[in-house]
Amino acid sequence: MKSESLNRLAWKKLKNNRLAFFALGYILLMFLLAFFAPIISPDRSANANEMHIELATKMPFSKVLFIEIPKKENIDISFFHSIFFGSPQKVKRVPVDSFNVLEHGVEYFPYNSEMEQKYIGEYTISKQTFWFGTDKYGRDLLSRMLYGIRISLSVGFIAVFISLIIGISLGLFAGYYRGIVDDVIMWFVNVIWSIPTLLMVIAITLALGKGFWQIFVAVGLTMWVEVTRIVRGQVFVIRELEFIEAGKALAYKPFRIIFKHILPNVIGPLIVISAANFAAAILIEAGLSFLGIGAQPPTPSWGGIIKDHYAYIIMEKSHLAIIPGLAIMSLVLAFMLLGNGLRDAFDVKD
Repeated sequence: MKSESLNRLAWKKLKNNRLAFFALGYILLMFLLAFFAPIISPDRSANANEMHIELATKMPFSKVLFIEIPKKENIDISFFHSIFFGSPQKVKRVPVDSFNVLEHGVEYFPYNSEMEQKYIGEYTISKQTFWFGTDKYGRDLLSRMLYGIRISLSVGFIAVFISLIIGISLGLFAGYYRGIVDDVIMWFVNVIWSIPTLLMVIAITLALGKGFWQIFVAVGLTMWVEVTRIVRGQVFVIRELEFIEAGKALAYKPFRIIFKHILPNVIGPLIVISAANFAAAILIEAGLSFLGIGAQPPTPSWGGIIKDHYAYIIMEKSHLAIIPGLAIMSLVLAFMLLGNGLRDAFDVKD
């Protein structure tokens, strides 16, 4: 009988773990929603930033009539740009309470206004349902939430990538060479480890400036210490095994032994720690955005949405803070469940 590979066995274990497999499906769904956010969002403008102050803090499932008036300026934007980043609106949307059709135009009462207005020219009438309601600026909350997935996932992905590059490199060299190399690397690791993570992220962010890309670097530069310690511990065990001794006896160069023979054997623990670090990166980004030093307006982020509406938590509009809070909690929980499932799947003792 053919023996199955460890990766195939791990995949079977993961599929049998219903919670972990459901978490994986949820994470993949979030990636799809983030990727196609400008297409599926009710507000397809850049950053879902269409404001109607008169519609501020509308309740979920509210329905509003709009008169759409074509804009005179010619807006030329590529198809791919509109798919990935949204596009400027080609019409001016005016929320109305009621309207009367004229021969060459329309008479209407603007939303919550008793002053009748008239428009002569081309127009269309549409009705929009605000499934999650609107924020305090009258923007569609559902669209802002969909765009916010991009920030959370992209920060997590880039931060984990940076932490893996630094952590794997230092961990491999510290574990393989030992001696003075290990002492210097671990001294540096212990220094970074002693600094509170959030404090260090804030310091790096303030040094690099506020912004989207700065968050990637700041979060990534604080997560590599855990990766280094895990890789170093794994290398300590692997370097004493027979196949590594055989490579040394065959005069293989250290770099070949490290990256071709040792590194593939530490992939399992790295996948587990990456899932946990992904969840931590999402929380850190949300915390920084809540403090005002994360993604800057008008870029939507879940932490920023909570910051704008946390005062509503004790009012009838509490959903404005609860919805993004639940989104953060569910995504972090999904990564933690996936990490636990991966840990069990790669456990060779079972």
